[in-house]
Amino acid sequence: MGVQKEDVEKFLHDNPAFATKYFTKTMSPSSISKISGLPEKEIDFGKLEELSRVEESRIMFDLIKDMQENINMEKVVFKILKRLGALIHADRCSLFMYRQRNGIGELATRLFNVSTNSVLEDCVVPPDSEIVYPLDLGIVGNVALTKKNVNVKDVKESQYFSSFVDELTEYETRNVLAAPIFNGKDLVGVIMALNKTTGPHFTAQDEDLFLKYLKIASLNLKIFHLSYLHNCETRKGQLLLWSANKVFEELTDIERQFHKALYTVRAYLNCDRYSVGLLDMTKEKEFFDIWPVLMGEQPPYSGPVTPDGREVIFYKVIDYILHGKEDIKVIPNPPADHWALSSGLPTYVAESGFICNIMNAAADEMFHFQTEPLDDSGWTIKNVLSLPIVNKKEEIVGVATFYNRKDGKPFDDHDENLMEALTQFLGWSALNTDTYDKMNKLENRKDIAQDMVLYHVKCRNDEIQNVLNTRQVYDCEPWECEEEDLLDILKKDLPPLIKKFEIYEFRFSDFNCTELDLVKCGIQMYYEVGVVKKFQIPQEVLVRFMYSVSKGYRKITYHNWRHGFNVGQTMFTLLTTGHLKRYYTDLEVMAMITAGFLHDIDHRGTNNLYQVKSGNPLAKLHGSSILERHHLEFGKFLLSDESLNIYQNLNRRQVDHVIHLTDIAIIATDLALYFKKRTMFQKIVDLSKTYEEEKKWVDFMSLETTRKEIVMAMMMTACDLSAITKPWEVQSKVALSVAAEFWEQGDLERTVLEQQPIPMMDRNKAAELPKLQCGFIDFVCTFVYKEFSRFHPQIQPMLDGILNNRKEWNAKKEEYEAQLKAIEEEKAAKEAAQAAKAAANNPSGGGSKTCCVC
Repeated sequence: MGVQKEDVEKFLHDNPAFATKYFTKTMSPSSISKISGLPEKEIDFGKLEELSRVEESRIMFDLIKDMQENINMEKVVFKILKRLGALIHADRCSLFMYRQRNGIGELATRLFNVSTNSVLEDCVVPPDSEIVYPLDLGIVGNVALTKKNVNVKDVKESQYFSSFVDELTEYETRNVLAAPIFNGKDLVGVIMALNKTTGPHFTAQDEDLFLKYLKIASLNLKIFHLSYLHNCETRKGQLLLWSANKVFEELTDIERQFHKALYTVRAYLNCDRYSVGLLDMTKEKEFFDIWPVLMGEQPPYSGPVTPDGREVIFYKVIDYILHGKEDIKVIPNPPADHWALSSGLPTYVAESGFICNIMNAAADEMFHFQTEPLDDSGWTIKNVLSLPIVNKKEEIVGVATFYNRKDGKPFDDHDENLMEALTQFLGWSALNTDTYDKMNKLENRKDIAQDMVLYHVKCRNDEIQNVLNTRQVYDCEPWECEEEDLLDILKKDLPPLIKKFEIYEFRFSDFNCTELDLVKCGIQMYYEVGVVKKFQIPQEVLVRFMYSVSKGYRKITYHNWRHGFNVGQTMFTLLTTGHLKRYYTDLEVMAMITAGFLHDIDHRGTNNLYQVKSGNPLAKLHGSSILERHHLEFGKFLLSDESLNIYQNLNRRQVDHVIHLTDIAIIATDLALYFKKRTMFQKIVDLSKTYEEEKKWVDFMSLETTRKEIVMAMMMTACDLSAITKPWEVQSKVALSVAAEFWEQGDLERTVLEQQPIPMMDRNKAAELPKLQCGFIDFVCTFVYKEFSRFHPQIQPMLDGILNNRKEWNAKKEEYEAQLKAIEEEKAAKEAAQAAKAAANNPSGGGSKTCCVC
């Protein structure tokens, strides 16, 4: 058996010293001239190795120069593949680029069949002529999948070889040398060499040389890949930035929102055309649409449904044309045979929620795209990318479909990521329009609820006749009368009530008044302080306002209209009888009296803490001073109605000032704020005592806005607690009303909240009321009236009243404590008698209490 070529090659490879010596002896100038292309006379054996290295360096330099001067990746890699094919004697080389579609990796030909004599234009593969390898097909697919180099000496012996490309190109593949190209951990492509021309297969030396040149190709492909990634990320950033800009410009309608965003980012979408189909969001049909199905007159719906169960109905398609002359077409209620829907792809995406990336639309077997041109320009569908638009609730609100990537290539995974980011953003931004729609609905519901409340609270035309009886006197309605005529009616009926019920006195009691009497007295107070004529308050409006305020109070035990009127009356008395009016303008006096009447309107009979514990919406709406802020808002709500607005003839500045004072006055009734303001009030009282002349003090105080507001806030507290200063026969009854309302809250805490109420609200501890009243007077109330009587001696009756009531409550407390003591003494005496009796029955004393010896 003779020596084979492989044996010689192995021997030379294992004995490099012998090989060098042999070739130095045997190589002739003619053989070197033939290999190198140099004239035989120029051959110098001593410089052979140096010439080889110089030649290789020159080749490398040319390649690097091409990489620097050419941004065309295909041109540089083409040169490398040509040179590589010549060096390793490969018949042809090819470049396959890696990409992903629909989440599945694949390889597509970019440079194909590059040989030493090839021309670049013949080897660059057009997008519509690509050969695509799934990663589970062929040797090249296996290289991409395993990410390992391969040197297949005989493809017939390889389990991964696939002959489908040979059959397409009528070529026979014998052996393969292939290697993957990476950018970091990301696969970029695969370079493959086919069929060794000077031997049966590629050798180990060929493989080393292949990998060596591949590093240059790899560098170029990395640059290309990074540039592509940078371009994708730049587009993505610009796309999201501009779509965000437009999305937040339009919050009223999802169609306008999507349209603005999609039209603005059209330059970054890298496609010829795209359409957006908007889905009907109706989940449940109306009963009149269901009846025909239930009656058997119509078959039940059996078509596609979205993942959340809605029928797939596109109520609008917006078509954006970017090729040629830009245009936008809006198709409401598009027919099923419309070109954007006829393929069935948007319906499938809406039904499944999948992203669909179709490389060759014309050849697709699942969806039937229109193959003929769609317009006069001859534009046809080549490749398609379709994605669902999903909102935050994971409901599919539409389908976006993009047609024909601009460079002719199929959409890849980067396009998918970019378009998915856009559709996700659009879907999430639908929350803006949903929220806007909900806010509009809530606003409408609020308006309806306020209208209902106003209907029940507002003074009716028949009710106003109880005060302004124009029908009886003039046989007409109030709005048909002149102001003088209305004034004549009010002058006749109202002024006597002021004297009759002692409205100017601190000892006023509402026990002998009807609620209508209180309304009439409240109206007259505005006349008494002279603001009706000065600020041109329409008299019908004033009557309706006071009547409506009385109706705005709930029919509860204590915080009802009678309490509201008492606070307004005390404010009136402090200003007039107490001489505090001299610090305030007439406008401020009107605001303070109004705030007194409004301060507890729509009170629920429970305190702020209960609102929090019970999770009442008021507690969620207002963070602090919960009920006080509600009373304030309710009062403003009444004043917002033109027929109730007693401030309607004030100018803007006056209205702002009145509302500002009302805010302060009503919020100040929160006892939680009382301890914060009383030190400041005490300092004002102390300051007043430093002035010898009363006029100077009044002039000074009248200009001190902040000090006036502090005094007003303390006046509201004094008014709110004024029941504690009333004569004993009044105060004792009012205290029982207050306690009864507290006990009702305690019952709610015990039954509804399943909590033990505090002693003040526990009806089981009702006997402790005198003790609680004494504590309340000592720690809360006395300071207020002591300081006011020091500030203005005219307010002394309030201090006298509270001190007298303190004595009465203390007497009740001592009486109760004496009863408790007597009970305890009686109980102790009974226990002592029982102990003595037990001792008499057992004279021995020391025996066991559990057993005895017989």
